[in-house]
Amino acid sequence: MTRSRGLLWTTVTLGLGRRRAHLEGMTVARILAAAVVLAVSAGPALAQDWPPRPGAPAVDHHRYQADRHRAEMDRLRARADQREALARQLEFETRLNRQRIEAARQPEPVQPPAWRALRTPEEERAAREAATRRRQSTTAGVSQIDDWLDRSRD
Repeated sequence: MTRSRGLLWTTVTLGLGRRRAHLEGMTVARILAAAVVLAVSAGPALAQDWPPRPGAPAVDHHRYQADRHRAEMDRLRARADQREALARQLEFETRLNRQRIEAARQPEPVQPPAWRALRTPEEERAAREAATRRRQSTTAGVSQIDDWLDRSRD
């Protein structure tokens, strides 16, 4: 029988090549003691509450009011989330319906471009001269503004 020691485990080799690992005796006792100490000390610390002072009400109204407000805020947030989800769903359905309607719509027939009315050369000349007069009157009004903007600033 051979023994090899590790930090926590002792390996024992028995006859015919069989091996067994054992925890050290003191190590097991230490682990068990630490677990018991933790379990005993954590329980009362979590459940500890201060008793009300003499003459004070046993119920803390402010804490329960805060709990009610928190519950109401949670309810309102949930309703707002539901409304937002419904709005997104309706927006999506509206987009789908609009696409479906546009896809079912008959295309507009192609209209040939409107032909310019043919004029005589005298009418063309009169139209060109009228356009020239309009341009000159427009530039005359604009040139007054340009002259005022370009004035020398002494």
